Amino acid sequence: MKFLLLFLSYVFIPNIAFANVNSGDTAWIMTSTALVLFMTLPGLALFYTGLVQSKNAVSVLMHHFAIACLASILWVIFGYSLAFSEGSQWVGGLSNIFLTNLSYDGLSGSIPESTFIGFQMTFAIITPALMIGAFVERMRFLAVIVFLSLWILIVYAPVTHWVWGGGILADWGVMDFAGGLVVHATAGIGALVTAIVLGSRKQFPKSINPPHSPVLTMIGASMLWIGWFGFNGGSALSAGTNAGMAILVTHISAAAASIVWMVIEWLRFGKPSLVGMVTGMVAGLATVTPASGYIGVPGGLILGISGGLLCYLAVDLIRGKLKIDDSLDVFAVHGVGGILGSFLVCFLALESFAGVGLAEGQTVSGQFTAQAFGIFITVAWTAVFTYIILRITSFVTPLRVDEEEEIEGLDLRSHGERAYSKD
Repeated sequence: MKFLLLFLSYVFIPNIAFANVNSGDTAWIMTSTALVLFMTLPGLALFYTGLVQSKNAVSVLMHHFAIACLASILWVIFGYSLAFSEGSQWVGGLSNIFLTNLSYDGLSGSIPESTFIGFQMTFAIITPALMIGAFVERMRFLAVIVFLSLWILIVYAPVTHWVWGGGILADWGVMDFAGGLVVHATAGIGALVTAIVLGSRKQFPKSINPPHSPVLTMIGASMLWIGWFGFNGGSALSAGTNAGMAILVTHISAAAASIVWMVIEWLRFGKPSLVGMVTGMVAGLATVTPASGYIGVPGGLILGISGGLLCYLAVDLIRGKLKIDDSLDVFAVHGVGGILGSFLVCFLALESFAGVGLAEGQTVSGQFTAQAFGIFITVAWTAVFTYIILRITSFVTPLRVDEEEEIEGLDLRSHGERAYSKD
């Protein structure tokens, strides 16, 4: 009898758990996980590499690959627990470090929890990777490793908990479908603070060489565009109408922002550039991200047009007028775009714009207040703790490479490799 019960428990009980898994949803989130990782490796890595001088190409690739590996391990050990475990309104607990509570057949909604963990891991990878663009060509490799490792745990994981883990911003009803605050605002503000603390490159702004390979940048940007379908569409956590509309408005916003950026450059300089057009695309993608699951086609167009215009003006302000060497415009594109989309979602989600509508009983002014609160607290937390983490890192290792290495290039001095043969 005991043998029979044991046999039945192994044969039938797991099947009950597996029966609750939606295979369509699971397949889509697994695909989205691959797409979001593809955004970083090789998409973002190539996008940034093409924008720097050839003597620093290997260092940029090295930064992305190293952060992808480190963020994955940190997510499993501490990050997922801090973001999604039960804790306070400000941060999750440590009850699930090393994923000790993960069972083989554990569920998260209609998908395996392991699939959800993997999907969220790819967001924890790309967010610090975005910040690399602020300090290329001048930050020590060890400093990058120490700084971004601490940043994932102290900045990214708590903000994720606030929005998606049942924390304070979730309680306030803040709308952030796929990471306008969690990803783009944190990365943008973190990048701006880092650029200010580090200081400018030696030649900035007068004699910085132009991007060494617009071709690599365009290839990387195209990978980002494709991967963003998993980024925004996958955030629905199901394979349904919500994911389908999120993908459609994501594509429309990217296309609209690209055209806006191209037209501005054409009118201003007489020639449209490839680098400018793909930068506009990224601005459109960042702007639509927080709203993508709540809006319809009109909202996608509005966000693309407004994101392309405002992010272009922000680049001009930060780099041109304020002379802040946020080298690859992380704040102007991702920070400004993510914040803009986070504000506009409370209008564009309305049914009059073909959106899904606000929460029952919520008004536009009430939602705007919640969004403003979410943006303020995210910006303040990120700015303060990014500065503190940089100071902590400076006690471990100098933040900047020496002047000789900066002039010679980081590839040979830091990694002993060249991106291109001189033969």
